[in-house]
Amino acid sequence: MALSSTNPLLSSNIFGTKIFISPPTPKTVPRKFLVQDSIFNKNSKSFKNIQSHTTLAALLFSSITPQALAVDDATPPAAAPPVLQAEAPKPGPSSPFSQNLVLTAPKPQAQSTSDLPDGSNWRYSEFLNAVKKGKVERVRFSKDGSALQLTAVDGRRATVTVPNDPDLIDILAMNGVDISVSEGDSGNGLFSFIGNLIFPFIAFAGLFFLFRRAQGGPGGPGGLGGPMDFGRSKSKFQEVPETGITFADVAGADQAKLELQEVVDFLKNPDKYTALGAKIPKGCLLVGPPGTGKTLLARAVAGEAGVPFFSCAASEFVELFVGVGASRVRDLFEKAKSKAPCIVFIDEIDAVGRQRGAGLGGGNDEREQTINQLLTEMDGFSGNSGVIVLAATNRPDVLDAALLRPGRFDRQVTVDRPDVAGRVKILQVHSRGKALAKDVDFEKIARRTPGFTGADLQNLMNEAAILAARRDLKEISKDEISDALERIIAGPEKKNAVVSDEKKRLVAYHEAGHALVGALMPEYDPVAKISIIPRGQAGGLTFFAPSEERLESGLYSRSYLENQMAVALGGRVAEEVIFGSDNVTTGASNDFMQVSRVARQMVERFGFSKKIGQVAIGGPGGNPFLGQQMSTQKDYSMATADIVDAEVRELVETAYTRAKQIMTTHIDILHELAQLLIEKETVDGEEFMSLFIDGKAELYVG
Repeated sequence: MALSSTNPLLSSNIFGTKIFISPPTPKTVPRKFLVQDSIFNKNSKSFKNIQSHTTLAALLFSSITPQALAVDDATPPAAAPPVLQAEAPKPGPSSPFSQNLVLTAPKPQAQSTSDLPDGSNWRYSEFLNAVKKGKVERVRFSKDGSALQLTAVDGRRATVTVPNDPDLIDILAMNGVDISVSEGDSGNGLFSFIGNLIFPFIAFAGLFFLFRRAQGGPGGPGGLGGPMDFGRSKSKFQEVPETGITFADVAGADQAKLELQEVVDFLKNPDKYTALGAKIPKGCLLVGPPGTGKTLLARAVAGEAGVPFFSCAASEFVELFVGVGASRVRDLFEKAKSKAPCIVFIDEIDAVGRQRGAGLGGGNDEREQTINQLLTEMDGFSGNSGVIVLAATNRPDVLDAALLRPGRFDRQVTVDRPDVAGRVKILQVHSRGKALAKDVDFEKIARRTPGFTGADLQNLMNEAAILAARRDLKEISKDEISDALERIIAGPEKKNAVVSDEKKRLVAYHEAGHALVGALMPEYDPVAKISIIPRGQAGGLTFFAPSEERLESGLYSRSYLENQMAVALGGRVAEEVIFGSDNVTTGASNDFMQVSRVARQMVERFGFSKKIGQVAIGGPGGNPFLGQQMSTQKDYSMATADIVDAEVRELVETAYTRAKQIMTTHIDILHELAQLLIEKETVDGEEFMSLFIDGKAELYVG
């Protein structure tokens, strides 16, 4: 029988046995063959009958596929030989038994990995399938058992999130997967113990580092070193002060400049004073309202003196820890003495210089220790030569008496609000670098701003410049300055406010009543402007130009105070005359408060009551340490209180009667002024006075 070598599967009847030959995979089949003993028993008769024919079958196989039997030295030693499988014997007509043999080529060890999941993160179901297919060699669990890292048969690694599956270990063991746990798990307890032990020290070190930075340690604002830097002074030191401010930049405080110029001249020309036996002042205390230029004067002294200059705020001495303030005072004066002659400036000294023995902390209060150290450093047993102390405060009434005595603060320089001439100079200083129109008159602006400080005037010119820029102007005119002044005094305009005609008419008559009474009262302030444009909490405003002399002296006559009460009641009187007593509004509430306050002061403090006489009653009380009137002490009887109430009521009723008499006498001027306000919303002083000239109005004589 002819056999074809090209047929992949050959079959023939040899001694009644069917042999199926499958072509082996190239380069994987060794020389030897193995007959499975599970089918043929060596001691059985069937095995002996067929054993003699095994060689013939092998030769037949080799003759058909000789290329498949070539020896390959590169074949892995673990490759299995081809297996000769024998089928169970079947009875046949030509043989007492029949046997089927199948010769199969071995499979290579490298398994296909095309069905492994992609990526480095596998799902748990994909992981189990790969394990059951024998494609996972080893796994390594994390310390907490929530995840594992696997190594596949092809060398790839992946991560699997492990659920709480109690059968996982059994599945891995049954499929021959190597199991391990992540390294370092055994030392977890030791590391946790060490971490718990070291963490408090690390936290404390971090807090201490932040505290040192906040208190001026290395890298902090002070740039100091050492573990106790919070006890050192944080004052700013300038060997050659360059503040950019000189006495030429300070206006409106001529007397204060003169006092401080002598100190500067003493430092520059000491022989001039020592020849006459004069000694340099040890301290100068600058006292004045806020915004009058106390700190500016200190900067000017620093710029003019040309000696080492230390500057600090008194609040820097106050600290959470007791004794730190005193330590900082000592450190400050030690530095100052090493640089003598020099100047030390302490701003807002009332933060540590308040009266002792009146605080809630008693004698051990931190503030008291600080002021005690300050008193000792300024004029103590060892003296303090060559160090001049400048201090500023707007609360001299709360300072300790020991701090104010000569030898510590030899001079108390009052920096008061500037007068008209001073305000003109201040306006000129703050107008530098600003484009002003030709219609700007500093004299008029100064007269419209009585009581303004240098800071107020600076703010006024800045607001005017902002308004000019908002209106796309190239210059600042008097209108912008006037609008800025009204904005500062009464607030911004409410341009979008919804005002009905009836309310507008009511406000016009109310403001016209104030202006009419004020213009006809003798020796009262002239009217500067009337407006019914809502500003802030006010529906309308009437501006008066107070007397400069009266403001500077602080002396007010009885007639002026009575006129002031009548002017304040003019708005309510106008409402009653025009709209009736049943249609008056609450717009005069602030006027009533002003009238009541003035009337009570006239009776209790100024001695303007005939029944009470020249006696001051109900003086201010309260704790002087707090620096303000906390309560009013009633030091008179109930009978006296009844007299005071009756006198106050009589003063108010007299002022009301005078205002109503003026209103009814000049009702025509009231109507004209109110109508003019309704049309224009704003009337200036000159236009207002023209109405009185045309109406031939006369001053009130009561």
